[in-house]
Amino acid sequence: MPESQFVIDEITAKDTWRIFRIMSELVEGFDSLSKIGPAVSIFGSKRCLPDDPEYKLAESLSYKLAEAGFAVITGGGPGIMEAGNKGAKAAGGISVGLNIKLPQETGGNPYQSLSVDFRYFFLRKLMFIKYAMAFIIMPGGFGTIDELFEALNLMQTNKIKRFPLYLVGSDFWNPLIDWLKNTVIKRGLLYEEELALLTVIDDPDELISQITWCEKEKCYLSPEGIRAFYKEVQDIQDNEPKSK
Repeated sequence: MPESQFVIDEITAKDTWRIFRIMSELVEGFDSLSKIGPAVSIFGSKRCLPDDPEYKLAESLSYKLAEAGFAVITGGGPGIMEAGNKGAKAAGGISVGLNIKLPQETGGNPYQSLSVDFRYFFLRKLMFIKYAMAFIIMPGGFGTIDELFEALNLMQTNKIKRFPLYLVGSDFWNPLIDWLKNTVIKRGLLYEEELALLTVIDDPDELISQITWCEKEKCYLSPEGIRAFYKEVQDIQDNEPKSK
């Protein structure tokens, strides 16, 4: 057999086994996550430490989400992911870790009540999106931003339902929003109404309230539903008696 043919056959065999590994991860992910109920995916930097305010906020948010009946899904690693799993588990909720195998990682955090391991990033992303009715994006780096824009692109192109997507921390995220408005939109590379897919928020109680309302009203199935909620909140605020 010519050496070139041998190489081709070896590559083909590896690709075939890769297909089976992909199928196995899909089946395991679907089987594990299909029964968790309404869930919220939380993203953020793995480099946040337990004393950092973002870590404490993520832990508090996930605790309140679990109390409200939501499963919490994270990437299973340290930092914000650990905080998300920790808060959900402390509240007695479903704490999901979608762990990715990386050379520099030592394994998932210890606060997962349900763990699913992945070799492939694209399958892990699929699980984040398929089983979440909302995204909470805490401050983070490339991985966090990748997940953010992946979800935005899929919603923008109507490949997935339009669910609430919250950027937590206006000081961190507003420069990105300003760049999108003042550079990307002005150059005609994005429509202004598409920014409605994003909500920058600081108040954790308001965030939990919005997510709870959206799940109750199933507003994540329709962008009009989300806008209706924001209008309802604004109407309430406008009708409140002004303090003297």
